[in-house]
Amino acid sequence: MTSPERYGLTLRVVETGQRHQRVHSGSAAVAEIGKEIVFDPDVLDTYDYEGWKPIHHDLLVVSAAIEYADRRTARRISRWARDFNITVPVVEVATWQRPEVQGSLRAALRHLTGDDWQLTFVPWQGQGVLGARQRSLPFGTERSFVIAYSDGLDSRCVSKVSGNGTDAVCVRVTKHRHTLKAGDEPFDQIPFRVDVPSSRESSVRSRGFKFAAVTAIAAHLTGLTRVVVPESGQGALGPVLLPLHNVYADYRNHPTYFRKMERFIKAVLGHEVRYDQPRLWNTKGETISAFRRTTNKAVDELFETRSCWQQRWNAKMDGKLRQCGLCAACLLRRMSMHAAGIEEPEHTYVIADLTVPAFRDALPGRKKVRLSRTMAEYGSVGVRHLQQLADMADLPDADLKVHVFEIARATGEPQDDVLKNLRNMLLTHAKEWRAFMAAQGEQSFLRSWTKGERHGRSE
Repeated sequence: MTSPERYGLTLRVVETGQRHQRVHSGSAAVAEIGKEIVFDPDVLDTYDYEGWKPIHHDLLVVSAAIEYADRRTARRISRWARDFNITVPVVEVATWQRPEVQGSLRAALRHLTGDDWQLTFVPWQGQGVLGARQRSLPFGTERSFVIAYSDGLDSRCVSKVSGNGTDAVCVRVTKHRHTLKAGDEPFDQIPFRVDVPSSRESSVRSRGFKFAAVTAIAAHLTGLTRVVVPESGQGALGPVLLPLHNVYADYRNHPTYFRKMERFIKAVLGHEVRYDQPRLWNTKGETISAFRRTTNKAVDELFETRSCWQQRWNAKMDGKLRQCGLCAACLLRRMSMHAAGIEEPEHTYVIADLTVPAFRDALPGRKKVRLSRTMAEYGSVGVRHLQQLADMADLPDADLKVHVFEIARATGEPQDDVLKNLRNMLLTHAKEWRAFMAAQGEQSFLRSWTKGERHGRSE
């Protein structure tokens, strides 16, 4: 039997206005800064503080190049791994050509995405990349950690739970905010976007690199070493404990990836960072409950957060943006809010009623919302994932051994402690999942989905 054919992309990143040959192959591409890779000068200015160096700009360009290649090349069913050959112009070319930088970068990307990455660095030819003015950061030494801050529940809760409310340097990583507002802090948006014609790949594992890179830049500029990763246990460990069939395990929030990223950041920036996961052994429900206890605030702030994976066009109802209510992220959110004793407003979800016996009965009607054909597929996969994660709580120790060894080696914790913590997290998840399912009633269509059924028939 022959092995699947290798495939991938040869990508050349060029500077603004730089002349280049046209590409006539689907396996080759040119990404021009200013066209396919676009830096927003106003947003980039929010990074231009004392300590900003060309190496930071280089890291942003490299991150953008990696994202472009990842999104540009669709994966094949027969073979997950792709081969990338990328040429990137950088200012600090000698740094990027050092073996320890190239080796640690490839190792981090390979572990994160499951692809093979070859990166070649060439000298930057254009004008300087330092801003016209570098001013002091607008806060003193009271900040103690950096956090990747999205519109999600985990980052909202953990930024408050991990400090006194003003300890965090928040690096906003959500893609749905485009306009700077008065009073925005430094690092309040990612300073670049990548425009890929008819983006072909949806997994986009490279986002994990982009988020880790921009938070490391913020840590370097602020002189901090602690970067808080807000993901709770189910989101950080679940995708590796239960990878989808024929899909490379998702290590974006796994401790093994962060150890590799730390080595790369040390090599390229000369700065020690530690990606800290304070909620690794807690469920999302426990994290939300901790937020309520710590802040003593009303939960209305949490209603502003967004968890949904669905595209925004099919999560609108009567012209207003909602969350689909059915993807794995929404289901985890709903069970976690339930575990924390929080009842969300009726208008939160498109698929609001999960108690009905058939999925079609939960649909709001075609005139109210444009539903994608894959929404039920996402929902059934998400339900089975959460059920199977709950089932793992009953596995014997031997069946968890490979995961325990991997996590213990990355965190430095004794294997016995890791096993105990992992078991407790899974038991808590199972308890919260069973309570959530019980609240939906015996007739809920979710129950048939946990048994592998969909649309009323077996798969």
